[in-house]
Amino acid sequence: MKTDLHPSSLLPQPSEWEQLKQSPLTDIIAWAETQPWCQAMADCAQDAEWHSEGDVWTHTKMVLAEVGRMKEEGGKPGLYADPTFILQPSDFILLVFTALFHDVAKPLTTEVDPETGRVRSPKHAVKGEHIARAVLRDLGCDLTTREEIARLVRYHGRPVFLFEREEPTHEVVRLSWLVNNRLLYLFALTDTRGRDTDSMTRPEENLHLWRLMAEEAGCYGQPYPFATDHARFTFFRQPQPNLHYVPHENFACTVTLMVGLPGSGKDTWLARNRANLPIVSLDDLRAELGVEPTDNQGQVAQLARERCRELLRSKTDFAFNATNTTKLTRGRWLDLFADYNARMEIVYLEPPLEKIIQQNKSRNQAVPEAVIRKLAEKCEPPTWAECHRLIINGIDHN
Repeated sequence: MKTDLHPSSLLPQPSEWEQLKQSPLTDIIAWAETQPWCQAMADCAQDAEWHSEGDVWTHTKMVLAEVGRMKEEGGKPGLYADPTFILQPSDFILLVFTALFHDVAKPLTTEVDPETGRVRSPKHAVKGEHIARAVLRDLGCDLTTREEIARLVRYHGRPVFLFEREEPTHEVVRLSWLVNNRLLYLFALTDTRGRDTDSMTRPEENLHLWRLMAEEAGCYGQPYPFATDHARFTFFRQPQPNLHYVPHENFACTVTLMVGLPGSGKDTWLARNRANLPIVSLDDLRAELGVEPTDNQGQVAQLARERCRELLRSKTDFAFNATNTTKLTRGRWLDLFADYNARMEIVYLEPPLEKIIQQNKSRNQAVPEAVIRKLAEKCEPPTWAECHRLIINGIDHN
């Protein structure tokens, strides 16, 4: 049977993300309203003092309308006349999807204070980051855009509470290496204006002070310019940092810490890029000890720490190869390396999830697909706050 195929049918079809980001705002809202997480937002009440407009989805739509207004009126006479409000297409998409997800976890976290009757949603921004990351991954969103949105969701409430921090300048500096402070300011402004409550003057004043402080520190539209990578690294690790302190650099060695799901290609990357380094690999240690991935991993972790210490004491460059997909997990290893004055580079690999699952099947000891998907849901890609050098999918972000 002869089948006539139109040439366009042979071309790769755009992902759902590519289609959505080219869509008008009304279509993006219509798509969102078909999603279960959106329906849960519509059923979630909010505190009347802060959100007299009603449920979470009503507020979200008001914020989206404010983002649309900023796009239309940015740079023109009126409320958004300042040039900082002129939105590039990429800015607009980031703000739209940050708006969609900024309160997405309120249905999971909302509770009523039994004494005051006030409604609150503790840590909704932290949980919202994970939901945003998962939804955007499933849509086929590129890694860079996805993480920008996820981190804006996580930190969207910070500017309002700037002066509750002991060192407000340190706050804008820290955030400048995690998000774009300009976009954070713009979103916080739309979030404040996208509600019916009248008592918003003070928070809006705080937002403008956030912008001024970031501009004065030189980190409004770009990360704060630390003197060296080690000065930045030290700033993020000290409980009471000095912004202008430039530590002496005399590293004992360099440790390459790999981060990625099983099957993401960590072994291959090391073979191609760090072939001469000794490697402490949790997979290899499990095989050496005869421990299955589903068994208690205490013995494996203990041996790994011993091997790492041997290399650190001898001031030998080496690689540490494990999944390390959460900040807490890799933080324990980074603390160990820092104790020995090591310079740290993190290599994060994230091919498309379906490719990871396929590559995992070809491994000697394949990890169950359900385990990989669960790890993906909890994955926290590394940031500049954790290391001296960051390499993501083969791209050096120095």
